Amino acid sequence: MMLDTLGVGLLGTRTAVFNKALTYSQLFTSHERSSVWGKSEITLPPHFAAFVNGIAVHSMDFDDTWHPATHPSGAVLPALLALVETLPSQPSGLDLLLAFNVGIEVQGRLMRFSREAYNIPERFHPPSVVGVMGSAAASAKLLGLSPAQCANALAIAASSAGAPLANAATQTKPLHIGNAARRGLEAAQLAQMGLEGNPAILDMNCGFGVYYKDYSPSAMAVPASSDFKWILEDQDVAFKRIPAHLGMHWVVDAALAARAKLENTVRNFDLSQIRHVTLRVPPSKYVDCPFPATEHQARHSFQFNASSALLDNKVTVSSFSEAQINRPALKELLSKVEVETPKDNQPSFDKMYCEVEMETDQGQRYVARCDTFYGHWRKPLSQKDLVEKFSVNASSVLCTEGVEGVIDVTGNIERVRECSILGSYLRMTSSQHERLYGTRRL
Repeated sequence: MMLDTLGVGLLGTRTAVFNKALTYSQLFTSHERSSVWGKSEITLPPHFAAFVNGIAVHSMDFDDTWHPATHPSGAVLPALLALVETLPSQPSGLDLLLAFNVGIEVQGRLMRFSREAYNIPERFHPPSVVGVMGSAAASAKLLGLSPAQCANALAIAASSAGAPLANAATQTKPLHIGNAARRGLEAAQLAQMGLEGNPAILDMNCGFGVYYKDYSPSAMAVPASSDFKWILEDQDVAFKRIPAHLGMHWVVDAALAARAKLENTVRNFDLSQIRHVTLRVPPSKYVDCPFPATEHQARHSFQFNASSALLDNKVTVSSFSEAQINRPALKELLSKVEVETPKDNQPSFDKMYCEVEMETDQGQRYVARCDTFYGHWRKPLSQKDLVEKFSVNASSVLCTEGVEGVIDVTGNIERVRECSILGSYLRMTSSQHERLYGTRRL
């Protein structure tokens, strides 16, 4: 999870939304400074470093997704790495890993207090609700706060939770994770300084319960240390292969399979002869976008992703460029797409499916369905493919030594004496490497 988060975050430092947030954050100064991923010469106040790095992670919607639905890592890891650089003594890799797991665990437990949380969201973007709580819990763990201070950190963080889903498919959506990382870190540090909140915040309908229609908290059992089991041990995350909303992975795989059936039947088929395309998907308004005009809308469009897969036989980072979105051939195909929402297709990342049916001008029909895409927790990416995804993403920003260093540190995190070494590798940019070695003669 750490490796994937760092990879998509490094790639995200090339986006417009990240650069706007970075320009804003550079207006602020403080005595303490923390690194910006992929920027060898830029530091920010720790809260703003957490903010911009969190934005980078979600800027392409390429980060991990969990069940119940949220993006768990992006709110936690940026906060922890920003905090690490401010501590008087350097935490070990195991310290970092434990704090990270605490941040993920708190999110998972809170979501399990609501059945609503199990479905594709309708009102709030989940990382803005549980992500800030995970960031606060993880930061509190790394700071070594007392139980009372931890309770106050969560209470403080709860007052910064919540962002409306109406800002999905816009440049503001990545700010939800950036704000969660930042505000959670702030909450833990304020609690450390003695600021108090309502210690019963998690138990009240007018507390954390405001974010869910059916919030029903229960006491958390405290097992013996030998019996403790992380939620992640039973419920893994999904790692994305394409930079888009998780639901797009089902429709892309179904579209690719339908196209393959067509090609196996008709050689050299002209895709302009497709008469009609039907997508059978779960009901979800914010990923039903017939004619996306921006990259962020395209990342949240069943229609766009299915059409791109049919036209190009793939969906990649470049698929969401302005030039690709505005292609006449794509717009023509989009005009032929119809969405259906069968009653048996549940809006849940654990139960949904996508079906793509193409009809040609000759009246032939080709249908394919995806129940579980490669990368889903039921069909996880291999370690080789996960490392390959990171390497491709990170090498767009870091030099080879930086890429290999991050892979090595995260792969052996329990044995790392000082986790600050990770930040050193995250600053080894290609441009920095060229300045250091580009003038040397062999």
